[in-house]
Amino acid sequence: MSLPPWAQVSPERRAHIERVVALLERWADAMQVPAQERARWVRAGWLHDALRDAALPDPTAHGPAAADRAAADGERDRGVLDAVRYHTVGGPDWDDAGRMLYLADFLEPGRATDHTDLPDLTQRVPRERDKVLREVARRRIEWMLRSGWALPASTVAFWNALVKRR
Repeated sequence: MSLPPWAQVSPERRAHIERVVALLERWADAMQVPAQERARWVRAGWLHDALRDAALPDPTAHGPAAADRAAADGERDRGVLDAVRYHTVGGPDWDDAGRMLYLADFLEPGRATDHTDLPDLTQRVPRERDKVLREVARRRIEWMLRSGWALPASTVAFWNALVKRR
């Protein structure tokens, strides 16, 4: 799979998507994920930012827009669609496609960040996925709070679901 024909991405965005997909594939190999599940992760990776560079009203609109467009284009896997829809804010009912996309989108090596421990977190995912997932969610939520954003209900529910799973 690759980007869908309806994607609207800059070369930089395409490179980000490719790094996300590569990371998902690497983790799937390390975790010995069955081929069908690996394919779900990869589809979510290709779709998640397919409309990121479209002229949309707010920075979180591209996930829902891409999920809706993918569904109209024939994607029927609810887990893949939910992964794409909520990849920026978190989804409390996610299956592994959503959890892994959330991690890969944050941890992909080309992302500009001041966190020097991202390579370590990336390496730990296959062994300690849930622990790393809580750490990544915590950092994303802290960023939203520092930015003065209201926390979406799905983010709060996602966090609550993560801490209940400990």
